[in-house]
Amino acid sequence: MKTFEQKRRSFLFTVGALGMTGLLQQGIIEAQSTARQGYVLGATEGEHLVHFRDHGNIFIKLGSATGSENLAMGTQQVMVGTGIPIHRHFKMDEAFLVLEGRGTFILNDVRHSFEKDGTIFIPNNSWHGFENPDHELLLLWVVSPAGLDGFFRDSCTPPGVPPKQFTREQIKEIALKKYATEFR
Repeated sequence: MKTFEQKRRSFLFTVGALGMTGLLQQGIIEAQSTARQGYVLGATEGEHLVHFRDHGNIFIKLGSATGSENLAMGTQQVMVGTGIPIHRHFKMDEAFLVLEGRGTFILNDVRHSFEKDGTIFIPNNSWHGFENPDHELLLLWVVSPAGLDGFFRDSCTPPGVPPKQFTREQIKEIALKKYATEFR
């Protein structure tokens, strides 16, 4: 009889635990769905930051801080002649829409001209960078999963706040250790 009772209790305990797991999972799903909400932003809305290197404006439109772990998007102003140094993201795919300007895009050491309304796609682990010797750029960037937004938060500052002071090596360390991004 003891064996039967032990098996019965074990069975009831397991069924109860499974029920609790289901309730917990349902609660987590409901909490996530109520925490994540859609929204609409204007052209100059979003989290506004000033880039640490060239002082261009960055507007983070969506990302991990707004409930999107799978996708981040924003705009970046790249000042004349400053470009974006060659780097790669180990885990993020990235795409750009050129809203303003023109220049040269380097993808895996191959140079490509681009201009306004051009689209650029970079699969993860691909070396890439921008050169813009004669034109200011305004880029719409999208990355999946989110991550670039966090890098901007860690390295850039809101308008009116003194810029963070980093050496090139410190930026490389932040990018690699926290965001799986490597600069050449």
